Amino acid sequence: MCSFKIREIQPKDNQSVAMVVRKVLVEMGVPKVGTAYEDKSLDDMFATYDHDKMQYFVVEEKGEIIGGAGIAPLLNGEETVCELQKMYFLPIARGRGIGAAMMNTCLHYAKSVGFKQCYLETLPYMENARSLYNRTGFRNLEKPMGDTGHYNCTVWMIKDLD
Repeated sequence: MCSFKIREIQPKDNQSVAMVVRKVLVEMGVPKVGTAYEDKSLDDMFATYDHDKMQYFVVEEKGEIIGGAGIAPLLNGEETVCELQKMYFLPIARGRGIGAAMMNTCLHYAKSVGFKQCYLETLPYMENARSLYNRTGFRNLEKPMGDTGHYNCTVWMIKDLD
């Protein structure tokens, strides 16, 4: 039986989501500048994603937020391209199929609001994440797209949403 639930973010989730993202980034040794760690949006993810063609989803288990991921238009990119953003899970969520379920939720949402491609950025040493992205059909790009501001992320990937 599945003990976790994926749902849309609510205002009450803001503090928990920020904690999860920052905790995972510190755990992974991610630089605090040039990455999601310093994004001001982390402190109010509900408001950040409360716009057309944007949604942040959280994974909740036993009343606790254990992960999340979002979809938004790619800043300064083509209007048919979205970005998978801030997909992070606490250790308790890993290896249980939650990442695949979240990816399915996000990509289904992206396609339902009219996006044709999904872009993401990650780091070379985030091997489990890259493995999930590859299994989901993302392919590597030679250079970044759009203007995410995450200059320390050096792996760029894209997937067609057909």
